[in-house]
Amino acid sequence: MEKKENTGKVFLIAGSEPLGSAGVQADIKAITRCGGWAAAALTCIVDEDVNRIKGIHHLPTDLIVSQAESFLSTVGADCIKTGILPTEEIIHAVAGVLRRFNLQPILIDPVIVNYAGEQLVSDAAISAYKNELFPLATLITPNVREAEFLLGHAITNPESDLKKLSEWGCNVLVKSVEEGDYLVDYLYETATGTLTPHPKKKLVLDDRNGTGDTLASAIATHLAKGDDLTTAVERAEAYMSYFLAGPRYYISAGL
Repeated sequence: MEKKENTGKVFLIAGSEPLGSAGVQADIKAITRCGGWAAAALTCIVDEDVNRIKGIHHLPTDLIVSQAESFLSTVGADCIKTGILPTEEIIHAVAGVLRRFNLQPILIDPVIVNYAGEQLVSDAAISAYKNELFPLATLITPNVREAEFLLGHAITNPESDLKKLSEWGCNVLVKSVEEGDYLVDYLYETATGTLTPHPKKKLVLDDRNGTGDTLASAIATHLAKGDDLTTAVERAEAYMSYFLAGPRYYISAGL
């Protein structure tokens, strides 16, 4: 029997939500569509309907760690991506797992504020992101509100602002910077000091929920398949153009 080609294993450490449009559910769909293999350790269960988030229920930290160790010690991963890590304790524990297994690349998609800029996790959790996770990351992918929260001001000069966000030693992709009729994803690569814009014409979308998760997971998949960072982002952006323009299930414009 002919051996199958390695598809690139992406291991997710993230939360689950019931709508199927964000979190691990969105991650798995994007990874599969981009030709990768998805596996996951769940960090929390989000209870929400199309109108509101009704609750976020954390899983025990030792269970999160055990899930990750079970997969990484027996199967291994070609890229690790984190999603929602709701507490300082969980962030600290996940950072410990990443250090122990010493796997690269690592993509950290920080979940710290919502699109309105409202803080979702504690100050201690944000400090743990900065001090423990960002220094381990190959790439961090904050949305524009998260990037502005981390900077402490609005993005006015993408080159200097993203360079500031790379101070932890990571490459940076800031998602959805508004510029006229366009939303621009900016990639800053620390090794070369290169800033690359990826502009997209604004679309009128019925549903925005989970688009950031989808882009980050597409990048993780192409990294897992062996692409360099520049190529992985280019291919993920091309996938997003296809994903956003194509027919999708209508969930809710409110989430």
